[in-house]
Amino acid sequence: MNTLTLPNELSHIFSHKQKSYKMVFILALLTEMQATGQREASLKHIKQRFLSLLQERESNGLLVDQPPEKAGTNWGSMNTTNIQSVISTPIAALSTILEQTSDTIGFKKALYDSWPQDVLTYLYDYAHAELESYYQQQSQNSFSLKEALSDVLTTYLMAKREPLAGHRLGSLMRQAIPAELKKLPFIHADLKIQGSIGQGNWATIPWIAIMDKRLTETTRQGEYLVYLFAEDMKSLYLTFMQGVTIPVETKGRPAAYQYFKEKVQEIRELLPLDGMTKDDAIFLTTGGLGQDYQVSTVAYYRYDVDHLPDDEQLIADLRNAVTNYNEYVNHVLHFRDEHQESVNDQNDDQEQEWEDQPFVDPLTVSERVAKIKNFIANKGFMYPDHWIENFYLSLKAKPFVILAGVSGTGKTKLVKLFAEAVGATAQNGQFTLIPVRPDWSDPSDLLGYKDLSGAFRPGKLTEVLVEASKPRNQHKPYFICLDEMNLARVEHYFSDFLSVLETKEWRDSRIVTTPLIHQDSLQHESDKQVFGDLYLPDNVYIVGTVNMDETTHPFSKKVLDRANTIEFNYIHLGQYPSIGEVQTTEDAVYPPNSLLRSDYLQLVDVYQDYKLLTEETTELLVKINGILEQIHSHVGFRIRDAVCFYMIYNERFNLLGKDAAFDMQLLQKILPRIQGSNLSVKTALLQLMQIALNRNIPLAEYREDASKLYTSQEFVPSAKYPQSARKIAFMLRRLEEDGFTSYWLS
Repeated sequence: MNTLTLPNELSHIFSHKQKSYKMVFILALLTEMQATGQREASLKHIKQRFLSLLQERESNGLLVDQPPEKAGTNWGSMNTTNIQSVISTPIAALSTILEQTSDTIGFKKALYDSWPQDVLTYLYDYAHAELESYYQQQSQNSFSLKEALSDVLTTYLMAKREPLAGHRLGSLMRQAIPAELKKLPFIHADLKIQGSIGQGNWATIPWIAIMDKRLTETTRQGEYLVYLFAEDMKSLYLTFMQGVTIPVETKGRPAAYQYFKEKVQEIRELLPLDGMTKDDAIFLTTGGLGQDYQVSTVAYYRYDVDHLPDDEQLIADLRNAVTNYNEYVNHVLHFRDEHQESVNDQNDDQEQEWEDQPFVDPLTVSERVAKIKNFIANKGFMYPDHWIENFYLSLKAKPFVILAGVSGTGKTKLVKLFAEAVGATAQNGQFTLIPVRPDWSDPSDLLGYKDLSGAFRPGKLTEVLVEASKPRNQHKPYFICLDEMNLARVEHYFSDFLSVLETKEWRDSRIVTTPLIHQDSLQHESDKQVFGDLYLPDNVYIVGTVNMDETTHPFSKKVLDRANTIEFNYIHLGQYPSIGEVQTTEDAVYPPNSLLRSDYLQLVDVYQDYKLLTEETTELLVKINGILEQIHSHVGFRIRDAVCFYMIYNERFNLLGKDAAFDMQLLQKILPRIQGSNLSVKTALLQLMQIALNRNIPLAEYREDASKLYTSQEFVPSAKYPQSARKIAFMLRRLEEDGFTSYWLS
C-alpha cells in the first residue's frame, strides 16, 4: 500500500510496532464501522472482533503473538473481559486519531470529516499489508528475549554440574542474545553487548552487559547497563550500574563504596529513570560481589523467574534503560570535552595527583599473574607450580613476605624478577636490594640517624619510602629486598617496621600508618620537610630472604605473625628454561599498585561478602588452634585475619583451588611456629598430619614410631594438603632422628 494516498495523520501510525495489536485493532474497527456505516462502533463488538482475528490465526496454526501472561495462556481461552488489558495498548498508542466514550470508539470527528470518501479503504489495505509484513518478519526471526532469559534462569543451576567448555548456554549468552539485542532499532553502533557465564569456572552471577564504547569497554569500570542473574536463578535484574572491580582495587572497598554511593546519587539526580526502581535492594548472592553490585546500582528492573514479562514489555524496559543511558553518556562526553579544553590551557608540566588520574590495568588479576609467570620463565628461571600465584597472594594479604631456604635456590632472583615483571627495576628506583649486615643492632641501620651536627642521615629504607610517597609515584609499586635478613637479629633492627605494620588505616582512599620518623625528633627544618612524619606507604613491599644455618638467627613469633614464610627447600633440578618472546620495557604495559595493595584491613570490611568462606576457614583454624595450644604455639586474630584475607583474594581472583590455598597458609603461617623436642610437640605434629591427610591415623602407634610417615611418602599425593603433609613428615623425621625439630631445619 502506498501511504502517500493516506492523510499525514494516518500514514505513519504503524511505523513503531513491537506486536501486531495496532494493525489488528484497526482492522477490527474498520470492519465494525463498515457493518454499521457509522464513524464509530461499539467497543464491545470491536473487542469481540479483535479477539476473533487473533483466535482465527491461532486455530489455523498460523504465527500469532502470544497473549501476555497476566491475560491468558492462549487466545482461545480468553474472552472480551480479559482482552481489555491487551486492547488498551493499541488504543493508547492511537489516541491522536481516536476518541472514545464509555460504550463506543471511533475516529475523531474533525479528522474523519476532513478525509476523502475512499480513505478508509486505503487504510484497511494498509493495515492488512503491514500485518502480513509483520508476521513475515516474525517468521524469519523467531527469537524471543523472554524465552532466552527464561532458558538461562531455568537451566543454569543444572548446567553448572556439567563441563563449562562448549556448553550451549555459553553460546546463548555470549553470541545469540547479544546478536539479537543488536538488531533492536534503539541499539546504536557505539553500544557494545557482551555476555558471560564465566571463564574457566561457571560464574556465580552470569551477565549480559550493554556498554557505550566511548565510556567503557569493560565491565570492570565505568557505567553501563547489565542483565544480572541472581545466584539462585529465581530472579533477574536489568540494571544501570557502575563497574566495581577497578574502583575497589584502586581505592580499597571502604573508599570505593563511598565513591559508588556519591555517584549513584549524582546519576539519579541527573536522569529521569522513570519506571525503574531506584534503591539498593537488589539481592543477587549471599557473598562475593553481590554487595559491591548492590551499592553501585543506580536503578533497575526486577523480573522473577515465574513472572517474566512478555517480549514487548522486556524490550520496552530495555528501550527506556538505553534512553537514560544515552542521556548519561552524552552528559559525560560533554563534560569531558569541556574538561579537556580546560586541561589544554594549563601548563603541560603540572603534576596530577594519582587520585585525579587513576591508572587502570587492562588485564584481569589472573591474566596479569599469568603474564608475570611467563616473564619469569622467559628470563630462564623456573619455579614449582603455583609458587608465583602464592607469592602474589602473600604480598596482597600483607606487604611483608619471607623467602626461606637453602642457598642458590633463586630466592633473591624471584623478588627481582617479580618486581621487574610489574615494572619495578633497580634502574627506575622501584627495586632496591639491601644486604643485611651481622652487626645491625637497631633501626638506625635501615631508617637513618642524626649525626653530631644534628642533621638527619637517612638509611636506604627511608630513601625508598620518601620516593614512594611522592604523589607522582603513589600508583607505582616499590620493592625492597632485605637479603639474608636474619644475619642480624630481625627484632633488633626491624622492630619499628614490625610495629607500624599493624597500625594501617584508611585515609583519603590510601592506606597509611603511624610515622616511622616523627617530625619532632628532627632538628633541622629541611629534614622535617622531607622526613618528618614519614610513614609506610601502601605501595612499598618488603621481602626478606633468609638462610637457616649456624650463621643465622631464628625468628620470633612477632616476626612470623606478620609475614608469610615461603620455603625454597624443595627444588626440582630437572627443570629447564623455556624459550619464548621476552617482554621488553618498550612495549610493556605495567599494572598499577592496586594489583598488589591490600583491599582489606579488618575482617569486618569483607565478612558479609565472603561470609561462608570466612567461617569455613575460621572453623578449620579453631580446630588447628586446639592442637597448637598443647605446645603454646596457638595463633591469635592477626593470623586468623591474614589467612582469611589470603583465602578471599584467592577466591576473588580464581588463582588456586580452595584446598591448595589453605595448604599454602597451613605451611606458611602455622608450621613455622612449631619447634621443640618433647612428646607434646610430636603429638601436635601427628594431629596436624591427620588434618593434612584428611583422615585418621593410629596416633598411639606413631607416637612410638612415626617412620612410616616419612620413610615412604606415598600418602602425600592423596593428601588434602600435600605441601603441609610433606613438611610435617620432614619435621617428624628430624624429631625422631635428632631429638629436636623445627620448621627451619634444612
